[in-house]
Amino acid sequence: MRGRGRTAFIISFLAPAVLFYAAFVLWPLVQAFQFSTYRWRGLSARMTPVGTDNYRQLWEDQAFATALKNNLLLLVEAGVVIIALALMVAHVVRGKGPVQKFLRSIYLFPQVVSMVVVAVMWQFIFNPQGLLNAGLRAAGLDALTRTWLGESAWALPSVAVAFVWYAVGFYIMLFAAGLEGIPQEVNEAAELDGSKGWHRFWHITWHLLWSVKRVAVTYLVINVMNTFALVYLMTRGGPDRRSEVMLTYLYEQAFVNSNFGYATALAVGNFVVVMGLSLLILFLFRRNPVEARA
Repeated sequence: MRGRGRTAFIISFLAPAVLFYAAFVLWPLVQAFQFSTYRWRGLSARMTPVGTDNYRQLWEDQAFATALKNNLLLLVEAGVVIIALALMVAHVVRGKGPVQKFLRSIYLFPQVVSMVVVAVMWQFIFNPQGLLNAGLRAAGLDALTRTWLGESAWALPSVAVAFVWYAVGFYIMLFAAGLEGIPQEVNEAAELDGSKGWHRFWHITWHLLWSVKRVAVTYLVINVMNTFALVYLMTRGGPDRRSEVMLTYLYEQAFVNSNFGYATALAVGNFVVVMGLSLLILFLFRRNPVEARA
């Protein structure tokens, strides 16, 4: 198969996927940019062109700035814990003992639970009369009890704890696969050189996990910056917007205030932020340091 026949064969296989992608991803994206230039109530046929007014409002909107800051704080708070915890557990589950077998059987459990169930469960745990405060009282630590989801300083960290519990299993699996992919002869050579424990991890293992780290951080950025259900169900973005994130604010503008034009501008802003962060991550991880030294 050569020339035109080969080209036609390739096009015939690619065309359905390209058409579906264009219809369900590219065209809605174009429509989003279009709707963001209108003042629109959503259900009305009347759409008033406003040009870039929605974007000027977005630039000056302190609530959106707060939501973006909270997204970034959640990314840092949850992201660091997830990566560190996933790496530790991924090392542990490589063994063959009963503890390792037990961990391998449960670490993906949160991933099969509905996000609604996760939010309701952690809302119950953080309730003033919930499990966390009850445990602190039972341990004689009454002074540490809080209205966790009702206090400005603790609402977002509480959501971060729930997010870590839900998301960490995927990253454990990812890093466990990365550790298994490290050639055995590398570990044997390190053993002969006397490299063990933290020294081996930091100077050898950490660098060999370069491609896994790139995937993990990119996926983490996308996942955290598009968080909605967990925050909305646990705190509704409160108190005083201290746990507000971009998508909960978008929901408020669209379905509470019926300001769909501005909500679409918020969606475009969220898209730009997520794409920008993702491209930054890909830029930072553009070169494998191990291959660069070779």
